[in-house]
Amino acid sequence: MTEAAPQINEQLAEAAFSNQSVVFDELYSADTIIAYKRRRVREHILQHVKPEGQILELNSGTGEDALYFAQWGFKVHATDISTGMQQQLREKVLKHGMQQVVSNEICSYTQLEQLKNKGPYDLIFSNFAGLNCTGELDKVLSSFADLLNPGGMVTLVVLPKFCLWETLLVFKGKFKTAFRRFFSSKGRRAHVEGVYFDCFYYAPSYIKKRLSKDFDLLGLEGLCTIVPPSYIEGFAEKHPRAYRFLTRWEDRLKTSWPWKYVGDYYIISLRKK
Repeated sequence: MTEAAPQINEQLAEAAFSNQSVVFDELYSADTIIAYKRRRVREHILQHVKPEGQILELNSGTGEDALYFAQWGFKVHATDISTGMQQQLREKVLKHGMQQVVSNEICSYTQLEQLKNKGPYDLIFSNFAGLNCTGELDKVLSSFADLLNPGGMVTLVVLPKFCLWETLLVFKGKFKTAFRRFFSSKGRRAHVEGVYFDCFYYAPSYIKKRLSKDFDLLGLEGLCTIVPPSYIEGFAEKHPRAYRFLTRWEDRLKTSWPWKYVGDYYIISLRKK
């Protein structure tokens, strides 16, 4: 991989999500399982970080999480490489009168040394697999310690190398989807709105190992391990009783082996030493 390749891949991902930014909230705001995922991530964070802290959000999208945490008393600096997403975020901030507590900046998470607002922060946060768009996650992780206060926290929501629900799609004949995370060390082709880019998958051990010098593991839980992933469209609406049953079991088993390792995502938090 050439030195320019990671930036090219990020630019392709940026183009894909910029194309979708205008309709992003309309498409996903009413999705029951996406709402469940957001609730889980937010509850995970709020049990570890006190309101009134400073948050650096990576790949902030249209600002749904930034506005949520601002309403809880946090100050949020929301970053993204997608100009379309950042425009949507700014419009939301103005609409809700949150200019004093939500700021934004176009910045790649692989170039955080160029960040204008360097904090320091109490939390670095990245939701819903934004970091899976880079093959240079080690570079991203290495920049965290200098941006955090002592005792500061990192919370990342990442796609692992194996997903139970995804693999079970083999029984529906969806072989390409079922096995796309297998043998993916050099990335797998993904696409949004007709734009193709590479997606990389990372085990929790990868993150723990690369942050072990400066961070202690605080928590690890699977997300959409027993509850189906949101790309199994309409499951919660078509099968409400089954959905409620599965959410109860996932809430019980989310931190247990093997469930914390086999979800569509995992939530990992680490505390700066």
